[in-house]
Amino acid sequence: MFESLQDKFSETLKKLRGQGTLSEKNIEDALRDVRLSLLEADVHFKVVKEFIADVKARALGREVMAALTPAQEFIRVVSEELTKTMGGAHVALDLKKKPPIIILLMGLQGSGKTTTSGKLALRLKAEKRVPLLVPADIARPAAIKQLQTLAAQVGVDCFDTQSKQSVLENAKAALERASVEGQDVLIFDSAGRLAIDLELMEELRELKEAVEPHYSVLVVDAMTGQDAVNVAEQFQSQIGIDGVIMSKMDGDARGGAALSVRKVTGAPILFVGSGEKMDKLEPFHPDRVAQRILGMGDVMSLIEKSQENFDQVQAEKMAKKIKKAEFTLEDFRDQMKMMRQMGDMKDLLKMIPGVEQAMRKMGASGPDPDKEMRRVEAIINSMTPLERQKPSVLNGNRRKRIASGSGTTVAEVNGFLKRFTDAQKMMKKLSKMGPGGLKGLMRGMGGGGGMPPFGR
Repeated sequence: MFESLQDKFSETLKKLRGQGTLSEKNIEDALRDVRLSLLEADVHFKVVKEFIADVKARALGREVMAALTPAQEFIRVVSEELTKTMGGAHVALDLKKKPPIIILLMGLQGSGKTTTSGKLALRLKAEKRVPLLVPADIARPAAIKQLQTLAAQVGVDCFDTQSKQSVLENAKAALERASVEGQDVLIFDSAGRLAIDLELMEELRELKEAVEPHYSVLVVDAMTGQDAVNVAEQFQSQIGIDGVIMSKMDGDARGGAALSVRKVTGAPILFVGSGEKMDKLEPFHPDRVAQRILGMGDVMSLIEKSQENFDQVQAEKMAKKIKKAEFTLEDFRDQMKMMRQMGDMKDLLKMIPGVEQAMRKMGASGPDPDKEMRRVEAIINSMTPLERQKPSVLNGNRRKRIASGSGTTVAEVNGFLKRFTDAQKMMKKLSKMGPGGLKGLMRGMGGGGGMPPFGR
C-alpha cells in the first residue's frame, strides 16, 4: 500500500545521492519534496509538520553536514524519524498475564473487525494459546454466524451467543465458560455501526466495564485514509484504546493512516491485515515499514517467515547435499514447495531490497514468480524418478514427452534444464572453495543481479 510513497521517496533520495555534498539549499528542496509526498499519501498534516521539523533540525545539524557520506546520513535520519513517527518499536500483546486474557475488539461496520477476530485467534492458537471467540453483536445475527464460521475455519471454539439475552449477560456467560473449559484468551467481537453514535459508545463502555479487558483494540480500515485516524481519535477520547489493528493494508490506500495513527492517538499499531486469508495478520514493526518506504526492503520479516515455515532437519539435509554437489531435480522441487508454504512469492520478493520497485517498473510484462514456480514444478512432475535423479538421460523424445505432460514447450523445458545445470555447476564450484569462496564467485559474476527465471 506504500507504493506511491516509495516511488516519490526514491526519486527524492536519488536526487540527493547525485549531489557531491549536501547544502542547506538541497536539503530544503528534499524536505519540500518529502512534505508533498507525505501529504499526498494522506498523512495527517500535523504529523507531517512535526516530522519535517524533526528531520530538518537533525539534517541541518552537524551529524549530517559533517558526515563523509552526507546523503546516506540524511537517509538514515529520515528512516529513524519515520520509525519514531510510527511508534519506534514493535509493541506485542503480553500473553504472560494471568489467564484468561481478555481482548475487546472494537470498530465500525465494514472495518474488517469480525474477520480480524478470526485471524487473531489463529495467530494466538499458533502461539499455543486456547482462544474463545465471543460474538458480542446481538443486533446482527449474520455477524454471529460469520464469527462461528470463521472459528470453525481456524479450528477454535466460538461462544454460542444468545440473541434473546443482553450483551452483558452473554459476556458473563462466556467468561464463566472459559473458566470451566480452560480457554485462556477471550476475543470479544463487539458491535459496530456505520458511524460513531451515542448508542454505540454507551454499549461499548458498558461491555468494557463488565469484562474488564486487558486490551481494548480498535480495528480500522486502512483504505479509509484520514477517516481511519479520525475514528481512532474519537474511540480513544470516548472509550480508550490500548492498540490498533489496521485491516486491508494490501489495498491501494496511500498509507497515511499507518503513518499518522500513533502520533494522533498515542496508541500503537499492534498488527496489520494484509490479505483475505486467515493467516494474513502480521505484527507491525515501525522500523521495517520505514525501511520498505525508503526502498530498503524488509529482510528481517523474510528471515522470520523462512524460520516459521522451513523444516530445520530438512534444511540441514539439503545443505549437505549442496555441499557434496548432490542436489537433484527432486530436491529442487521439494525446496520450491517449502518456499510456497511461506506465502505469495511476489510478497516475499518485495521484502528484498530494491526488488519491489524493479517489479513495479516491469509491470505486467515482468514474470509472475508464482506462475514460474508452478510451471517448473509441472515440468519436474512430468519426469520419471530416474530423470529427476539423472537429467543427463533426457534425450529429445523424453523432453517432448515432458513438455506435453507439463503443458509447456520443449524450448521451456530446455531452458529450465540449462539453468538447473548451470546452478549445479555453481554449487560444485562452491563446494570446492574455501572460506570466502562465495564472495569471489559473486565478484566473478559481476556483483550478482540474480539468475533468470527458471521457467524461461
